[in-house]
Amino acid sequence: MGSHTHPLPTPATSAGREALAAILAAPERAVIALDFDGTLAEIVADPEQARAHPGAVPALAALAPKVASVAVITGRPAGVAVRYGGFAGVPGLEHLVVLGHYGAERWDAVTGTVHAPAPHPGVTAARAELPGVLDAHGAWRGTWIEEKGQAVAVHTRRASDPQAAYAALHDPLAALAARHGLILEPGRLVLELRPPGMDKGVALAEYLREVGAGSVVYAGDDLGDLPAFGAVEKLRSDGVPGLLVCSGAGEVPELAERADVRVPGPGSVVEFLSALGECL
Repeated sequence: MGSHTHPLPTPATSAGREALAAILAAPERAVIALDFDGTLAEIVADPEQARAHPGAVPALAALAPKVASVAVITGRPAGVAVRYGGFAGVPGLEHLVVLGHYGAERWDAVTGTVHAPAPHPGVTAARAELPGVLDAHGAWRGTWIEEKGQAVAVHTRRASDPQAAYAALHDPLAALAARHGLILEPGRLVLELRPPGMDKGVALAEYLREVGAGSVVYAGDDLGDLPAFGAVEKLRSDGVPGLLVCSGAGEVPELAERADVRVPGPGSVVEFLSALGECL
């Protein structure tokens, strides 16, 4: 093992400690699954400027050959996450999988292609109505609409009062989503309208079944990661060890309180991945 630059954190729960022991004992059966924004990439005011932490790709490339699989599960389109992450054509990441749009899309490093369904008609219809809804609620200067293909999101991070804009828009956007057969996914100063039936929990559980995972690490930072935490908890109850990591420990208490390991943000996630790679 040699000397470690970063020591592995000790999980706060017995389930987490068991999972880490299982991963260290049989890394070839472990799947490392990670959210992108807020976990591998810092949260920034303009989502188009988000990029993976500089240490993320080297840490993953060192870790990936030692484990069963590395998967990035994100609400973003898969191709966008690959581009912003710098994941394509990296030695060591030949088998990386990116599950985009909460698993509705999939990019495999092996082929370098994205498989995606046709957009949900409700997304197109809701998108057309969005400007009117935002105008009706004071236009909230600084709110920003992000096109996601399979979904559409409204960001309030740049508004003069981001929290007030978020609170004011929550119910009108929930109503708009309901009218078009969509669900509203709240996040850190972002409200996303997307089709039902797909979430990170479903995507993670299906992927783990596909690869026959013997253990799993899942790291996330936001409310959209709660279903993935739930999927890992369900697997744990079925005897599959799982380690839950929360990035940005104080931002989303609902996630932090269920995590086995809490770290301040993407830089610390990268340190965790590097330490894990060094220990395997």
